[in-house]
Amino acid sequence: MKLENYIKGAWVSGDGDGQALYDAVTGDTIAYATTKGLDFAGVLEYGRTVGNTALRKLTFHERGRMLKALAMYLMERKDKFYQLSYRSGATRADSWIDIEGGIGNLFANASLRRKFPDLPYCTDGDPIGLSKGGTFMGHHLLVPKEGVAVHINAYNFPVWGMLEKCAVNWLAGVPAVVKPAQVTSYLTEAVVKEIIASGILPEGALQLLCGSAGDILDHVNAQDVVTFTGSKSTGLMLKGHPNILEQSVPFNMEADSLNCIVLGEDVTPDKPEWDIFIKEVRKEITVKAGQKCTAVRRIFVPEHLIEDAYIALGKALGQTTIGNPLNEKVRMGALAGKEQRDGVKENIQKLLATSQIVYGSLDSVEVIDADASRGAFISPILLLNNNPFKSENVHDIECFGPVSTIMPYSHIDDAIALSKKGKGSLCCSIVTANDKLATEFVVGAATHHGRILVLNQECAKESTGHGSPLPMLIHGGPGRAGGGEEMGGVRGVKHYMQRVAVQGSPTTLTEITQTYQANAKGRHDGVHPFRKYFEDLQVGDQLITERRIITSADIDSFADLSGDHFYAHKINTDFTGTMFERQVAHGYFIMSAAAGLFVDGSELGPVLLNYGIDELRFTKPVYPGSELYIRFTCKEKLPQDPKDENDIPKGIVKWYVEMLDESNEHVGIATILTMVAKRKG
Repeated sequence: MKLENYIKGAWVSGDGDGQALYDAVTGDTIAYATTKGLDFAGVLEYGRTVGNTALRKLTFHERGRMLKALAMYLMERKDKFYQLSYRSGATRADSWIDIEGGIGNLFANASLRRKFPDLPYCTDGDPIGLSKGGTFMGHHLLVPKEGVAVHINAYNFPVWGMLEKCAVNWLAGVPAVVKPAQVTSYLTEAVVKEIIASGILPEGALQLLCGSAGDILDHVNAQDVVTFTGSKSTGLMLKGHPNILEQSVPFNMEADSLNCIVLGEDVTPDKPEWDIFIKEVRKEITVKAGQKCTAVRRIFVPEHLIEDAYIALGKALGQTTIGNPLNEKVRMGALAGKEQRDGVKENIQKLLATSQIVYGSLDSVEVIDADASRGAFISPILLLNNNPFKSENVHDIECFGPVSTIMPYSHIDDAIALSKKGKGSLCCSIVTANDKLATEFVVGAATHHGRILVLNQECAKESTGHGSPLPMLIHGGPGRAGGGEEMGGVRGVKHYMQRVAVQGSPTTLTEITQTYQANAKGRHDGVHPFRKYFEDLQVGDQLITERRIITSADIDSFADLSGDHFYAHKINTDFTGTMFERQVAHGYFIMSAAAGLFVDGSELGPVLLNYGIDELRFTKPVYPGSELYIRFTCKEKLPQDPKDENDIPKGIVKWYVEMLDESNEHVGIATILTMVAKRKG
């Protein structure tokens, strides 16, 4: 069977026989993969003209709902993906990370739509005033790039590797061309076939290449984004491609790194953190048979505990049953293929020049329900290196399998220095119950790691673990780890968007951003904003209220009602040496009085409830005798999805509340939020 490529809206086969793909457990041939003869320039052009055009017309909220629908669709079909995943050597638990973890990225990014406006583009950061009179300002805008995201992925996570990237570029409004590593591309193909069959994505939003990337990098341009996950050497070769450099094509590299874990100086075998440490290391060595870009490769332990630690780790690893992942007793399957296994063994031999094996065997492995000679099986290997400051290869050579090296350190400063000798990693961890020690390590090591996990008894039960990148946190790292960054919630979306500075009047920028900007002209149609349904409200709809005189009696009454008798609110206070001239109104009273001026609640209307207050500031003291009035403006509208068929259709409206006195100066500014009903039907 030959795998198909999905390009230009159709499933097609490449020319020739292609590369054979094997079952990691039995060694049987599964399929052949090739992209020979495909028009790579045409693939990119199709993505730009068809996929990009369709996606950039959708708003963030529409794209987010699209991701949610796709996630639900794939979850209903996950069992067929598990059956194929077993053939990659992955256990059920390994496959869960890849399959449901990948789909989880779709769910997580779908929920991010609430962080964005219901527009195809968004603002970035705060508005910037550029004139004394307030008539000229600037803002930053983010718009979807007009190109394609080209994802060149690794073999270890054929589903997660695709979906964790695509979820982000789709939310940003950019289509993807996915090129999975060939050895496990049969699983990626199966998922893409379901995605295309769903009809949920616009045509051109996803294309698949099950084979070589060919000359695709010859045809990318500055509007495209190229991402790579895999080995450092391959990544550097791609990153240095002449067209990437000449066209200034954004290139995000996430390379395998020598991630580490540190046992804190405060932890001894009698403490709960000791067992947490042993469990975490064992998991990181054996999950996915160590084929994770985030797996622990270096283990640093206080020198007086080094023997206790490697004996305990050996016992823990000895409980790991290896074999056919379809057997429920198996806890570690095979590597993805014999070629991968041979590469791991070759690198272990290099490490043995300065290290010794304290657990495992290079030559033999006991397996359950499988033939070790036919499958790509290998024993977990724990190495010991007693001179980590004198040995460079242990900080440079990575064995991409169930292999890790334990090393001693004498002081936390040494642990920090050793963690940095990996020249940059995706993540590192420290297991400690001492928060001051944790602080010292994190601050000292942070420059060389993309993510740091501090693990102790308090968080261990709910911790997602050392090796689990999360959609809302950045994934990437400096130096050897590639110097790139992906995911990270809103941060990740911005990688697929172009930032542009826009200057103009507040009124013009209000129209462009669809967020009311201070000093912009308001809209006055004679209808109170609280009498308008969500659909009828326009950004800039404005109400200027009547005036209210603030009295000393008001202040005294609010003090009695609230219990806030701060000295500044008492009429008989001696104000000498204070910031105030005389009795001053409570800020919260001014906000409450403001609500009394702008709220129209005499009868039932579209406003359902007050949802909260953001960015409340009191900018000038209000003394008895001051006249308060409010400029109340519709600032932004955010639709909400109904929870079920019985839910009231509604959205959140943000209102810009300016509290002014008789001199027309601001005494307070706030953004309040209300829940507003939509018209029924």
